[in-house]
Amino acid sequence: MRNLKRFLAFLIGIFVIAAPNVSGHMNLFLNQHEVMRLLGLSAELYYVRDGLVNEYALHFTVPVPANIHDITFTWQSLAGRPLPYNVNIESSDLAVLPRPTLNISRSGNIPVEIETFSIDMQCSGLRSAEVDVTITIEVTLNRASNNVTELVFRRKKICLLVENVEKTSNSLDDPLLLEAMSAVETTGLLTLIIGGVLALMLVLILISIAYCARSPTKRGGHSQPLRTSSFQRLQTHPPSAPPSIVFPPAPTSTLPRSERINERAATNTADSKELLTIKRYRVRLSNLLQEGNFGRVFRGTYNDVQDVLVKTVAQHANENQVSLLLQEGMSLYGASHPAILSLLGVSIDDISTPFLLYAASSGTKNLKLFLQEPSSRTLTTIQIVMMSYQLALALGHLHSHAVVHRDVAARNCVIDEQLQVKLADSSLARDLFPEDYSCLGDMENRPIKWLALETLQKNSYSEASDTWAFGVLLWELCTLARQPYQEIVNDDMEQFLSEGYRLAQPVNCPDELFAIMAYCWALSPLERPSFGQLQVCLQDFHTQLTRYI
Repeated sequence: MRNLKRFLAFLIGIFVIAAPNVSGHMNLFLNQHEVMRLLGLSAELYYVRDGLVNEYALHFTVPVPANIHDITFTWQSLAGRPLPYNVNIESSDLAVLPRPTLNISRSGNIPVEIETFSIDMQCSGLRSAEVDVTITIEVTLNRASNNVTELVFRRKKICLLVENVEKTSNSLDDPLLLEAMSAVETTGLLTLIIGGVLALMLVLILISIAYCARSPTKRGGHSQPLRTSSFQRLQTHPPSAPPSIVFPPAPTSTLPRSERINERAATNTADSKELLTIKRYRVRLSNLLQEGNFGRVFRGTYNDVQDVLVKTVAQHANENQVSLLLQEGMSLYGASHPAILSLLGVSIDDISTPFLLYAASSGTKNLKLFLQEPSSRTLTTIQIVMMSYQLALALGHLHSHAVVHRDVAARNCVIDEQLQVKLADSSLARDLFPEDYSCLGDMENRPIKWLALETLQKNSYSEASDTWAFGVLLWELCTLARQPYQEIVNDDMEQFLSEGYRLAQPVNCPDELFAIMAYCWALSPLERPSFGQLQVCLQDFHTQLTRYI
């Protein structure tokens, strides 16, 4: 089983730069059980190994999701004797997160045998907020020379508002509650805080019992090895965020990510076409790029000046196929962004074979077809990360305007000769890539292998379902457009995802990049990263990769 000691240097690069040896007197790490619980990976994650400090790991603020209420560390003195320590824990908002507690004393000795200790983080439930938690561990290596090493761990605990908090006056002598009450100005809120903590604890116990009863992660006694198949079983509850996913400042009120549909698609398509209508004689088709049963994609020019891609249908296409081309082709109308393939115009001189024109350079081609070309085998990790970043910008732009794409995949992107990637609409995709779509008895042709679990179950599309599909798109980039879940029939996909199976780490895919994919596939839509967060991750990873070249 691979050692992921580099993992907490997430998105900083593939290199772990260690500080000078701090006398080689200790180990401090997250054991395999903790990493599996937090990250869904079977590995150990070291902060200090044989006295070497992973500075990058310490510099990142690690989010702790709302459903995780404690963190566990493992440590051991290597000095042949116990090493004195002092631990201090601070919460930036005591009203929301009373001071976290240790299951060991705040001062003592690091044992010579491997032991674990945990830090309990119980939110009050008064309101939703992101609370900064700072854990400082001072280790005295040599009392005579006053040689003290200070390790600072930063966490961002996500706390949620608990509705209908039951008021109570019990447990007023609890020191945690008293500390929380000291941060509240009015006496009327004191009882609310106490009741909130007790109610939250009860809710958490009930949730834990219910969750453990249905968790499939305990089936079997062995972990699935990576890369033995195109899929693997991960834990079915959401992993914690990778270290470099930094949560943005908390809004004035924290609401669940809404499952918004494309309101723009409900606008009058005919009115939009009138604004974009162009004359057919101004379009010159040069060569055929793709052809399906009824769909066609050409390279051409507009007004003999501008290079364009042209989507159209064959003469034998029926009215439904023509209507679908126009409807899906107009879905991104008005989405002006450098990383989005913009719709230049629509020609309906012949309504039976309309033209959709997209502004594109002469070397532009479909991303999936490009990845399947032999020349794409030379793509580097840096290039893949940069391409991913461009697409994250495009999807972030759409989501900022309440537009959900619904079909994020390599087949619905284009790439030019400079490896500039753009997100496109899904028009003609079902015809040009029929192997990617299937019906599940509902007469709706959908990209089953790219869909989030809630989409398969409830046909629910949202920004979070776009995030899931983006994770599959990253996998496509790393595998040069292999078919995801190739061994699984479409009818079994819902069951496989429910049981915790996900795509396995591709060969030559860095741990850091695979962690982004895995985080996009969190079971709960609320635990998946936004595209603003993904942009930060990918940009930082790209910066750090290029730093060493």
